[in-house]
Amino acid sequence: MSTPPVGVPTCYRHSDRETWIRCQRCDRPICPDCMREAAVGFQCPDCVAEGRRSVRQARTAYGGQISANPGVVSMVLIGINVVVWVAVMATGRYGGRLYELFALAPAGSCRESDGGYYPFVDQASCQAGATAHWVDGVSDGAFWQLLTSMFTHVEPWHLGFNMVALWVLGPQLESLLGRGRYLALYLVSGLVGSVTVYWLSAEQTTTVGASGAIFGLMGALVVVGLKVGGNVQTLLVWIGINVVLTFTLANVSWQGHFGGLVGGAAIAAVLVFAPKERRTTVQAVGLGAIGVALVVAAVLRTLALA
Repeated sequence: MSTPPVGVPTCYRHSDRETWIRCQRCDRPICPDCMREAAVGFQCPDCVAEGRRSVRQARTAYGGQISANPGVVSMVLIGINVVVWVAVMATGRYGGRLYELFALAPAGSCRESDGGYYPFVDQASCQAGATAHWVDGVSDGAFWQLLTSMFTHVEPWHLGFNMVALWVLGPQLESLLGRGRYLALYLVSGLVGSVTVYWLSAEQTTTVGASGAIFGLMGALVVVGLKVGGNVQTLLVWIGINVVLTFTLANVSWQGHFGGLVGGAAIAAVLVFAPKERRTTVQAVGLGAIGVALVVAAVLRTLALA
């Protein structure tokens, strides 16, 4: 390897390379491999990195980073729901082990492989039977059901309706809130719906579906619309239609729907009404308080069912 003549400038990152080009910011010599095109001339890699750190990231009106593709989170959520649906269908639908693990059941129950159950049979009697088996509920320690039930569907129409609603509502909120805040809204709204089901549904029934989270998105859009002074009449009509369907269609969880709706509105209020000067702190504390309340509610319900 040759050494440049004495007095000839060399790249500050590659001492064996002769160069007569200098960084426009720090004036250090840089070789062609280290040149980064700038608005005027070229900059070195260190100055480019420093410039990126010092440039403030564009933010949404409510503190989140602006998403270049505001449909990404919704597409990922839809993908998870579809994958879980395929797995549930492949493992026996209502009578499959995956459904029994993922569906939200407040208390354990004695079940048959066809999905039927015996509501008044205790665990000992169930396990003494020939064909039935015991399936744990949330109060038995299956706390994951509060989350997994949000991504579980059996009927194709149920999955399709929820995913279409998610695709219609989700990108709007992601563009307004940013990816992280939107994902928090979706998940926590769904958990509020699940905890409401845990408290108000019959102990040995099972509940599945993303409807609680979807209703949360509806509630959030109403709050955002009111915050900016927009027209929310169309959204309120849509919510009204869904409320009517909740009470007219069979096997629809009104508990999950209303829990998600109220939860989504409360979460959105925390996110959009937080004062600008300390927005992130207020949002984090507010969401943390909602999370603590959900944990306390779940623990109290578990103790009541014990």
